[in-house]
Amino acid sequence: MPPASAPHRSRLGNSPLYWEIGIVLALSLGASAVYSIVSIVARLTDVTPLADQSATINGSQSPREWLDFTYQFLGITFGLAAVALVLFLLWKPGQNPFTRLGFDLTRPGKDLLGGFGLLLVIGIPGLALYLAGRAFGFTVAVVPSPLDTFWWTIPILVFAALKAALVEEIIVVGYLFTRLRELGWSIWTIILSSAVLRGSYHLYQGVGPFFGNVAMGVVFGWCYTRWGRTMPLVVTHWLLDILSFVGYPLALAWWPGLLAPAS
Repeated sequence: MPPASAPHRSRLGNSPLYWEIGIVLALSLGASAVYSIVSIVARLTDVTPLADQSATINGSQSPREWLDFTYQFLGITFGLAAVALVLFLLWKPGQNPFTRLGFDLTRPGKDLLGGFGLLLVIGIPGLALYLAGRAFGFTVAVVPSPLDTFWWTIPILVFAALKAALVEEIIVVGYLFTRLRELGWSIWTIILSSAVLRGSYHLYQGVGPFFGNVAMGVVFGWCYTRWGRTMPLVVTHWLLDILSFVGYPLALAWWPGLLAPAS
């Protein structure tokens, strides 16, 4: 006798997976994409030109040091809950979700090599696109937290960079590619959809970062289909964000006209 839920699943078809994807994205980067779309509309309709606007990331949460640290640490930690959720959803008896997504330590040398290689491919053009966006006025000034605030600022920025890398690559690449393949989507439809999602939740930074992150998403998606591993993508993303968050004061000293927010 078949399980009682079998006819129900048959009638629903693939609906449960679509609902699952929708819920996961609503709890994570899908919500960020919606807020970013609203943000770019607000920016473009503001009387202040886009080039004179700024977006602060990793900003202080409180003037009191212990409270600032607590808020930032908790925000990063709870932000990783979405990663834990998708790993749980992808768990199957006898099938490790970490291995399933290629997020393990079975080939550290190749993963690091691939990560550093992608850093060169993505990082230099990405910086050039950001500087071009600032020069032509279609990218806002992105202002990471200053380095000299507290003794723990750099470790927190590194932790924040790791959180961003894990959330984006595990969910937008590993999880989403797995589920959309199960739904029968073609590989390039998946790659482009994932890339557009990646660009969408960066729209708060301006039009330039949208296209830059779409291009990054296409490259990352293609690499994932070739390698079957998210670990190199996490390595690349983590390094990129560390360079962005921690290297901002140095870059500001080199290119103050392009990177400094409008006064």
